[in-house]
Amino acid sequence: MDNEIKQRVYDKLNELNINYTVDEHEAIFTIDELDKKGMYKKGEICKNLFLRDGSGKRHFLLVAPGHKEVDLKSVRAQIGSSRLSFGSAERLMNCLGLTQGSVSPFGVINDKECRVELVFDKELKNIDVLGFHPNINTATVWLSFNDLLKVIEDNGNTTHYVEL
Repeated sequence: MDNEIKQRVYDKLNELNINYTVDEHEAIFTIDELDKKGMYKKGEICKNLFLRDGSGKRHFLLVAPGHKEVDLKSVRAQIGSSRLSFGSAERLMNCLGLTQGSVSPFGVINDKECRVELVFDKELKNIDVLGFHPNINTATVWLSFNDLLKVIEDNGNTTHYVEL
């Protein structure tokens, strides 16, 4: 099953002619664990926060550099949302087909209805190589920000840019 999850991401990247590399590893759940493995030597590992608005009608995936602080009140104001809070494991599965610990922007390939809006820290545009789980936390995919955007745009999800 894990290999099928990863393969769907790799198939999408190949379909879009995106250059990427992959590091296979044991399951990693936190930025601190990635630090201990020395994963930052290849590029910027990103944190991915699955959020919902106060009414539960809008869902967001906030993508930021792994060690950057996130002020949800500031994000809320910049994207024109009501109060933001973390989405439940059930919402995460329903919207992106992902489990906690494996949250990734590649989850959009499971979001056929484009229910999740992607929110990117503007700083990511200036980083050469970014790392994300391929919808399972036993590997890291390395690619450029522009190539990641190709995946998002191909699926049709809305994107926002914020300053954190």
